[in-house]
Amino acid sequence: MMWLLVIIILILAIYLFYALLNPEKF
Repeated sequence: MMWLLVIIILILAIYLFYALLNPEKF
């Protein structure tokens, strides 16, 4: 259960990072 939470946080962090790098796509 703990690993699932970590994976979700990592995915959200990566998504936000790409959104900051490419704001025109979002």
